[in-house]
Amino acid sequence: MDIPTFTLERGTAPLLISLPHDGSTIPDDIAARMHPPARRSVDTDWHVGQLYAPLAKALGASLLRPTMSRYVVDLNRPADGHALYPGRRETGLVSTIGFDGTSLYPDGSEPDADEIGRRVDVFWRPYHQALQDELARLRAEHGRVVLWEGHSIRSVVPMLFDGRLPDFNLGTADGASCGEALQQRLADRLAAQDTYTHVVNGRFKGGYITRQYGRPDEGVQAVQLELAQCNYMDEETLDYRPELAVPVQALIGDLLCICIEV
Repeated sequence: MDIPTFTLERGTAPLLISLPHDGSTIPDDIAARMHPPARRSVDTDWHVGQLYAPLAKALGASLLRPTMSRYVVDLNRPADGHALYPGRRETGLVSTIGFDGTSLYPDGSEPDADEIGRRVDVFWRPYHQALQDELARLRAEHGRVVLWEGHSIRSVVPMLFDGRLPDFNLGTADGASCGEALQQRLADRLAAQDTYTHVVNGRFKGGYITRQYGRPDEGVQAVQLELAQCNYMDEETLDYRPELAVPVQALIGDLLCICIEV
């Protein structure tokens, strides 16, 4: 049986939550050519679906989730493969390295240009079409919509950033992907608590999806939240830790409510 490339739960509020790195499935024909450790898809945004699904249901938000791993194709990269952060080392559209810098494939087994094109057509384009269609539907219904990009990452990834990542990393493409009022209210909510560290437009300013679809002047605002995974899970075992996740989930819920209100 074919595995669907994404799931979309349509809501009624002017909010679409996109989780482009939530999937961890790697098709057998691709996994067979990868190094055994890479088949675990360790750079998945683990458990973000578990964090966001109850919030989406409670708030009436739409929720878009892929089934495939970012190792198959990275949905938060442009289809032409251009770098998001020129001059910095990063994983790509169809990456051949993980966040630890090690190779995902033995020499000679890396996907060629034809295979990359097929993965884009089969996995990348359907997700983005669904995202565009749902944004258009919600904007037509409400006159406005907020796209929330939910991400998470290990708290320490030397290849990508120095030291420990702040707990909550809010990105708006330096204010280009959303209006000033929304960014300020979100920043104020984060500043009003002292449990978690936070930064706005720090190392993670928003990936391709935030930058591509955030058009405040056209009624579409986009915000990315990159969470340090140590706040809701065990980064070594990859286990979800509900006792840690509950307060994180509550704060995210407050941020999402602001998106619906603004």
